[in-house]
Amino acid sequence: MTNPTEQRIRDVIASNDIVLFMKGVPAAPQCGFSGAVVQILSGLGVPFAGVNVLADPEIRDGIKAFSNWPTIPQLYVKGEFLGGCDIVREMFNAGELTALLNDKGIAVAGV
Repeated sequence: MTNPTEQRIRDVIASNDIVLFMKGVPAAPQCGFSGAVVQILSGLGVPFAGVNVLADPEIRDGIKAFSNWPTIPQLYVKGEFLGGCDIVREMFNAGELTALLNDKGIAVAGV
Protein backbone atom coordinates (compact mmCIF):
# COMPACT_ATOMS: atom_id res chain seq x y z
CA MET A 1 0.00 0.00 0.00
CA THR A 2 1.27 3.42 -0.89
CA ASN A 3 1.54 6.08 1.75
CA PRO A 4 -0.99 8.38 -0.01
CA THR A 5 -3.53 5.52 -0.06
CA GLU A 6 -3.03 4.84 3.64
CA GLN A 7 -3.43 8.55 4.36
CA ARG A 8 -6.66 8.69 2.33
CA ILE A 9 -8.02 5.75 4.35
CA ARG A 10 -6.97 7.40 7.64
CA ASP A 11 -8.61 10.68 6.57
CA VAL A 12 -11.94 9.01 5.72
CA ILE A 13 -11.97 7.09 9.01
CA ALA A 14 -11.05 10.21 11.00
CA SER A 15 -13.67 12.35 9.24
CA ASN A 16 -16.67 10.10 9.95
CA ASP A 17 -18.02 8.48 13.11
CA ILE A 18 -19.05 5.37 11.15
CA VAL A 19 -17.41 4.25 7.91
CA LEU A 20 -18.31 1.20 5.87
CA PHE A 21 -15.81 0.14 3.23
CA MET A 22 -18.12 -1.77 0.94
CA LYS A 23 -18.79 -3.03 -2.55
CA GLY A 24 -21.16 -0.50 -4.08
CA VAL A 25 -22.81 2.42 -2.34
CA PRO A 26 -25.33 2.40 0.53
CA ALA A 27 -28.23 3.02 -1.86
CA ALA A 28 -27.09 0.19 -4.16
CA PRO A 29 -24.83 -2.41 -2.52
CA GLN A 30 -23.04 -4.65 -5.03
CA CYS A 31 -22.78 -7.74 -2.82
CA GLY A 32 -24.96 -9.42 -0.25
CA PHE A 33 -22.51 -8.98 2.60
CA SER A 34 -22.24 -5.23 2.03
CA GLY A 35 -26.02 -5.06 1.72
CA ALA A 36 -26.49 -6.88 5.02
CA VAL A 37 -24.30 -4.39 6.91
CA VAL A 38 -26.05 -1.45 5.21
CA GLN A 39 -29.39 -2.91 6.29
CA ILE A 40 -28.22 -3.26 9.91
CA LEU A 41 -26.85 0.29 10.08
CA SER A 42 -29.90 1.74 8.34
CA GLY A 43 -32.19 -0.18 10.68
CA LEU A 44 -30.39 1.34 13.63
CA GLY A 45 -30.91 4.78 12.11
CA VAL A 46 -27.26 5.77 12.37
CA PRO A 47 -25.62 7.94 9.72
CA PHE A 48 -22.59 6.39 8.09
CA ALA A 49 -20.21 7.00 5.22
CA GLY A 50 -20.04 4.32 2.57
CA VAL A 51 -16.80 3.97 0.62
CA ASN A 52 -17.19 2.07 -2.64
CA VAL A 53 -14.04 -0.05 -2.95
CA LEU A 54 -15.08 -1.13 -6.45
CA ALA A 55 -14.57 2.43 -7.69
CA ASP A 56 -10.98 2.60 -6.45
CA PRO A 57 -8.64 -0.42 -6.68
CA GLU A 58 -6.05 1.31 -4.48
CA ILE A 59 -8.57 1.69 -1.67
CA ARG A 60 -9.87 -1.85 -2.26
CA ASP A 61 -6.41 -3.35 -1.78
CA GLY A 62 -5.27 -0.70 0.69
CA ILE A 63 -8.08 -1.22 3.22
CA LYS A 64 -7.28 -4.92 3.41
CA ALA A 65 -3.64 -4.14 4.24
CA PHE A 66 -4.63 -1.29 6.58
CA SER A 67 -6.88 -3.48 8.72
CA ASN A 68 -5.04 -6.76 8.13
CA TRP A 69 -8.47 -8.16 7.25
CA PRO A 70 -8.88 -9.97 3.91
CA THR A 71 -12.51 -9.29 3.05
CA ILE A 72 -14.95 -6.50 2.27
CA PRO A 73 -17.11 -5.03 3.83
CA GLN A 74 -15.22 -3.55 6.73
CA LEU A 75 -16.87 -1.41 9.40
CA TYR A 76 -15.15 1.28 11.45
CA VAL A 77 -16.77 3.09 14.38
CA LYS A 78 -15.03 6.15 15.82
CA GLY A 79 -11.77 4.98 14.27
CA GLU A 80 -12.04 1.43 15.62
CA PHE A 81 -12.17 -1.50 13.19
CA LEU A 82 -15.06 -3.78 14.15
CA GLY A 83 -14.92 -6.41 11.43
CA GLY A 84 -16.83 -7.68 8.45
CA CYS A 85 -20.39 -8.79 7.84
CA ASP A 86 -20.42 -11.88 10.07
CA ILE A 87 -18.96 -10.03 13.07
CA VAL A 88 -21.28 -7.04 12.61
CA ARG A 89 -24.29 -9.35 12.28
CA GLU A 90 -23.31 -11.29 15.43
CA MET A 91 -22.74 -8.06 17.37
CA PHE A 92 -26.11 -6.73 16.20
CA ASN A 93 -28.00 -9.91 17.09
CA ALA A 94 -26.40 -10.01 20.55
CA GLY A 95 -27.19 -6.32 21.20
CA GLU A 96 -23.47 -5.55 21.35
CA LEU A 97 -23.47 -3.23 18.33
CA THR A 98 -26.16 -1.00 19.80
CA ALA A 99 -24.31 -0.94 23.14
CA LEU A 100 -21.02 -0.06 21.43
CA LEU A 101 -22.61 2.75 19.44
CA ASN A 102 -24.25 4.13 22.59
CA ASP A 103 -20.96 3.88 24.50
CA LYS A 104 -19.26 5.86 21.74
CA GLY A 105 -21.92 8.58 21.88
CA ILE A 106 -23.70 7.64 18.66
CA ALA A 107 -27.47 7.85 18.98
CA VAL A 108 -29.28 4.75 17.80
CA ALA A 109 -32.77 5.57 16.51
CA GLY A 110 -34.00 2.24 15.22
CA VAL A 111 -34.12 0.25 18.46
